[in-house]
Amino acid sequence: MLSLIATLQTLGFAAKNRLRDERGATAVEYGLMVALIAVAIIVGVTLLGDNLQDMFNGIAGNIAPKTP
Repeated sequence: MLSLIATLQTLGFAAKNRLRDERGATAVEYGLMVALIAVAIIVGVTLLGDNLQDMFNGIAGNIAPKTP
């Protein structure tokens, strides 16, 4: 009987410690931040993609090797 009480008490302490543990919440917060950064990058590339392509094509045209 005493071992049952000790086991239940140990399980209670373990559950209490898990509820206090905030590592999972921190991981979720970092996951949300990474997702928001990814969305910002995708939106930026989508909006600026054509302008950047035109700019790089212009630069490539200016530095193309000259034919003799």
